[in-house]
Amino acid sequence: MTLKIAALLAASACITQGCVLTKVATVPMRLGGAVISIVPGVGNTTHDAIDKVAETVDEIPI
Repeated sequence: MTLKIAALLAASACITQGCVLTKVATVPMRLGGAVISIVPGVGNTTHDAIDKVAETVDEIPI
C-alpha cells in the first residue's frame, strides 16, 4: 500500500513539476512585493519590479 502511494506521489510530481517549481519560486517573491508595497514612496515601484520578474520566472518552460 505504501509503495502505491509513493508511486502515485512521484507520478503526480513528475506531471506537474514545471508549474510547481516556478510557483515555489514566485509566490514568496510576490508576497515580499506585497509587503514592500506598504512602504511610502518606493513601495509601489519596487512591487512592480518584483511582479515583473515573477511573471518572467512563471514563463520559464521547466
